[in-house]
Amino acid sequence: MEITGAGRLEVRINHLDQGKRVSIRRLVDPAAGGGTFTDVVGVLASWDDGVLLITKKSGETVAVPESSLVAGKVVPPAPARRRGPAADFAELSRVTARAWRPVESARLGDWELRAAGGFTRRANSALAVGDPGLPPAEALERVRAWYAERGLPPYVQAATGAVGTQETLCAVLETHGWTREVTAEVRIAALAPLADREPAGAALSRVALSRTADEAWLRRYQRAGEASPTVRRVLASGPSVWFASVPGAPGDSGEPAAIGRLVVDGRWAGFMALEVAPAHRRQGLAGAVTTALARRALEEGASAAWLQVETDNEGARALYDGLGFTTHHSYHHFRAP
Repeated sequence: MEITGAGRLEVRINHLDQGKRVSIRRLVDPAAGGGTFTDVVGVLASWDDGVLLITKKSGETVAVPESSLVAGKVVPPAPARRRGPAADFAELSRVTARAWRPVESARLGDWELRAAGGFTRRANSALAVGDPGLPPAEALERVRAWYAERGLPPYVQAATGAVGTQETLCAVLETHGWTREVTAEVRIAALAPLADREPAGAALSRVALSRTADEAWLRRYQRAGEASPTVRRVLASGPSVWFASVPGAPGDSGEPAAIGRLVVDGRWAGFMALEVAPAHRRQGLAGAVTTALARRALEEGASAAWLQVETDNEGARALYDGLGFTTHHSYHHFRAP
């Protein structure tokens, strides 16, 4: 916090600092025995009518009454990453979007409206990167109308936590009553260490790679449901797509013990749909599938890896920690009221 020569805290931010990363200290419940001090760090999304809206790295927007401010200052952006490949949000947002294409899409300025019959939020949400070319309220109404025409709930995907992400938009969505339903992390890692891993036992030799997802693969994939043509089309989308599977035991009804999906796009290799049957967990199959796919991606010229994992999936997050993936930014799906 800013401290003057007299040792007093100062508020050294104003409404002109909107869009910048700030750190503020506020007094909470001053009537309750003197109150307590709390700190908030995030992007100053707005400062209107005596209220500051600050969007934290987690995507949560905090409303801070101007009257409660005790101190505040602009802070520099988070330090540059020192682990894993160099990456910026603009590049990653394009790469991750190309790896999971919708069946139908339309443009709203720079935004992309995406639909795929309701199969996953990623393929059925507005990717709000850039300028929609309209005032926020009008743009959100256009989003609602487009999804209503298709009988789908309106979703907007927005990101936080990196340079160029959409903290201000997240605050706007919340002020218009949109609810944040799901948050996921976009994680990145160097590809070569993943390919260099030697999984225990003979698990790696059991991994089979294919350009298509067969019926057995689709049965193992939990989100496939009835594996409609729409599901197959989304799964097959991407510049260079590979599917991995590990055969199950004779009593597994033909379902694989483990599966995975890879999309190679230039220097990037995206890992998705990594699943292991409950009866086959803790046998190194997830690592074997990842290694096999990483080696394939290296053969195609990739050098960096990415994946997405929901923040409440503790098991998967622990696995990816062990594989060396670190969080680059988070994205959130907001649903219209």
